[in-house]
Amino acid sequence: MRTAFINALCDIADDDERIWLLTGDLGFSVLEPFAERFPDRFVNAGVAEQNMTGVAAGLASCGKIVCTYSIANFPTLRCLEQIRNDVCLHELPVKIISVGGGFAYGAQGYTHHGVEDLAVMRALPNMTVVAPADPIEATLATRALLRRPGPAYLRLGKSREAVVHRQTPPFAIGQAVRVCEGTDVALISTGGMLGYVMETAEALATLHGISARVLSMHTLKPLDVEAVISAARETGAVVTVEEHSVVGGLGSAVADVVATMDGSHAPLHKYGAPDRVNHLVGQQEVLRRMAGDLVEIVQSALRKHRQAVPCGA
Repeated sequence: MRTAFINALCDIADDDERIWLLTGDLGFSVLEPFAERFPDRFVNAGVAEQNMTGVAAGLASCGKIVCTYSIANFPTLRCLEQIRNDVCLHELPVKIISVGGGFAYGAQGYTHHGVEDLAVMRALPNMTVVAPADPIEATLATRALLRRPGPAYLRLGKSREAVVHRQTPPFAIGQAVRVCEGTDVALISTGGMLGYVMETAEALATLHGISARVLSMHTLKPLDVEAVISAARETGAVVTVEEHSVVGGLGSAVADVVATMDGSHAPLHKYGAPDRVNHLVGQQEVLRRMAGDLVEIVQSALRKHRQAVPCGA
């Protein structure tokens, strides 16, 4: 996803001299194409993310479109006050780019686990929040966010993410991509979990005869409310899947919609990182397993739903 982002950014910067890129001493072997082609519009602010955000806000107030770039927690949590007061308050076109969302930097411990960023960014006024599923969505999201006015948060993986989409999907901010049709359960995925969700959908169909609708919910804010409502009304269970805390991210955003629905609807289950400080250190795949086995969670959700439905309903 990082390569997809920088390639898209360079393409746009060729035609738009307003595009700037600031980094917090990160991105070596990734950001060089931009730095070499546009040296006058590239700044390494050092390990000083608060200053980086303040500089970005100043440039944006002068008519520039500015991307800041660092590992997930650092351009978000470390400089939250600057984002809130300097960027969001003034609706400035600063695009916060994070790399390594979730457990991508799992081997470096909790300080590098990006599992609260979506919740924090969703809470900020005027902030658009996007977590693409694969390099194709990352390219489309970069182009869309640079065209969109105001602040935005783009959450990327670290490296070597597989291409999940077989062809370029229709992409618009705030509109989920329906990847698979299904009627038994709706799996709503955000970020790099889409590959795992697709594997789960295939296993559910092949081994258990369960038909799964799969939605790639790349935009958490603004959320595709209609897609959520349709999933909750047309399937037997809704399961949100994210590499993020179960508090405040995709699951919470979907829950806000489901809680306000009139009439009957499918139950909601959230699949994500448990709500506790994680003292485990390990590779991304190992830490993801803390959320459990998604196939088993779907089966359990459907069993509970069938037990709750009155006979003849």
